[in-house]
Amino acid sequence: MADITVRPLRDDDAERVLAIYQAGLDAGNASFETTAPTWAAFDAAKLPEHRFVAVDGNDTVLGWIAVAPASTRAVYAGVVEHSVYVDPAAQGRGVARLLLDTLIASTEAAGIWTIQSGVFPDNAASLTLHERAGFRVIGVRERVGRHHGRWRDVVLLERRSPVVT
Repeated sequence: MADITVRPLRDDDAERVLAIYQAGLDAGNASFETTAPTWAAFDAAKLPEHRFVAVDGNDTVLGWIAVAPASTRAVYAGVVEHSVYVDPAAQGRGVARLLLDTLIASTEAAGIWTIQSGVFPDNAASLTLHERAGFRVIGVRERVGRHHGRWRDVVLLERRSPVVT
């Protein structure tokens, strides 16, 4: 992983970020969504101070992570929902963990106390990644939505910061 670094996501990463997003959606185990949003929609939905990309030595984006507010209510100001996507060709190299560790440090420094996510139960790699990064399962929403013609469950995960109190 010496050749992989993490930096803030920039607007000029848009094409690569959305391509990686679409590849994850096409694999069928990442989201109920089937089409990546436009850059304008992505940009509007994600908090700018907590968006990162992992890049190789040539500054090629290998993966991205970003958060959205969990709610607009002030009492939930310290709760965000994250997404992490890695280029299929870069999977298994620790990219997602590097991104997740960077996000955790960034959100804790900003006073965010909870990061949450929803993961399909058959996405074992994502569940393992999150468990190793300190997330815990808080429940399963059974048959919460249809995806490609079949009902899917979603495992709800959260990581409570041990340093933000």
